[in-house]
Amino acid sequence: MNLKLTRREMGQTALMGLGAVLCSGPSLDAAPKSTPAPQESGQRPESSAAWPSAEGLSRYVAKFVASTTYADIPQDVIDLGKKSILDGFGLAIAGSVAASGPIARTYLKSLGDCRAQATVIGSTMKAPTRFAAFANGIGIHADDYDDTQLAVLPDRVYGLLTHPTAPVLPAAFAVAEAGGMSGRDLMLAYHLGVEVECKIAEAISPRHYEDGFHSTGTIGVFGAAAAAAKLQRMDADRCLHALGVAGSEGSGLRINFGTMMKPFHAGHAAEGGVLAADLTALGWTSTEKILEAPTGFFRAASGSYDLNSILNKLGNPWTFASPGISIKPFPSGSLSHPGMTEMQRLAKENKITPDQVERVDVGTNRFMPTALIYHQPKTGLEAKFSMEYSMAVILQFGRGTLNEYTDATVNRPELQELVKKVHFYVSPEAENGGYSKMTTIIDIHLTNGRTISGREDVAKGNPANPMSFDEVAEKFRGNTAYAKWPSAKADAIVEAVRKLEDLPDVRTLAALCAA
Repeated sequence: MNLKLTRREMGQTALMGLGAVLCSGPSLDAAPKSTPAPQESGQRPESSAAWPSAEGLSRYVAKFVASTTYADIPQDVIDLGKKSILDGFGLAIAGSVAASGPIARTYLKSLGDCRAQATVIGSTMKAPTRFAAFANGIGIHADDYDDTQLAVLPDRVYGLLTHPTAPVLPAAFAVAEAGGMSGRDLMLAYHLGVEVECKIAEAISPRHYEDGFHSTGTIGVFGAAAAAAKLQRMDADRCLHALGVAGSEGSGLRINFGTMMKPFHAGHAAEGGVLAADLTALGWTSTEKILEAPTGFFRAASGSYDLNSILNKLGNPWTFASPGISIKPFPSGSLSHPGMTEMQRLAKENKITPDQVERVDVGTNRFMPTALIYHQPKTGLEAKFSMEYSMAVILQFGRGTLNEYTDATVNRPELQELVKKVHFYVSPEAENGGYSKMTTIIDIHLTNGRTISGREDVAKGNPANPMSFDEVAEKFRGNTAYAKWPSAKADAIVEAVRKLEDLPDVRTLAALCAA
């Protein structure tokens, strides 16, 4: 059987969803109890009677947010979080000069005079917390260069999960700055938000992503709300209502990948989380079972969920510790990164030049093409979701930085021609590797008849091949240089984040992040 599918066949294959699986949860006195009805794999529940009973699941999440202290977070998790926080600030600065940055700031200015509470990173602006979070969430995700969550369950397609930092850090940073809170306050709220976001993403059925939702927008809002609620010192009841508000705010569709709407999803989630906490602080109410109800978030957004992935799993272990968070080595969709990592190695070791290449075959599992949808991109945003372009840019330049993903670079004639030589297909070897990996098979066919082959499952920045804090700092400095920031100012931010637990007032860091 030939699995080197045409693009038309590949698109049809990609529509074949994985079956949704309902798992029964453990029964603990202090936690929700689950008694799911039997259900065939892939079959949606037809009535509330078929829906697993998990009464108290949302309250369990709210109690975790309200009761967890900074001392409860292991030091290794704190250290891992600092890398993502530093990465997020650098991306917000780089994103401030993306096309979406000036548009977002122009929109905020159009709102007129209002309380200027929080910094719009990379600019001289301050804005109300919700709007600063909105702009900074867009900035972090503008170049699709931000961190990504890993999957655990074998049916959790890597792309299903979420970008943890883009929705959560802007919400936490804005509220912490407005309140003059400490670096420890910021990190506690950030970690709680990331943990809530990632565990909800891990639990939700893969159908959520497969059917077109963008989980960074739909699920990130829960993390942003958790972070904002923690910084407002809410008890479990208030946190519960903040989560309920957030559930009605989440949105984002994958059809908008490759446009300004993808980073909008992250900004909207960050803003929505702040708004959810602000309204709740004033007495706004919502359902107390936003996650588990038969007509709640999990059912409406995906049809099913795995209770075992969230019940008693918050902070047990922390997602940063296991399975981990990946920091991106390239400013493109993460699904292209193992292939780019391997192409970079093959091209360097074999001294391959573009004129030597006759054809490149790139094989992955059948779900990766559902996100890497642009086969002959014409813009920098489209190129971020093109396996063909990502391979071509490594062959052409030996690297992939923000400078290689501009409209002008994408449309260079030699790159457009090289893109046509890359053939993206579904590989049986990659398919057998499972969907929790990003297995990429590369065969470079040279004009002299030689074929050079390679395979990679993970990219640099993956927990299996992690970046050190100094390597993340190097990426950070590259992003600030792209935005033409002075190196001394960039160095000051690096050192402030390195010692974030000792910072008495986040406003000091906020001042460094302003232009």
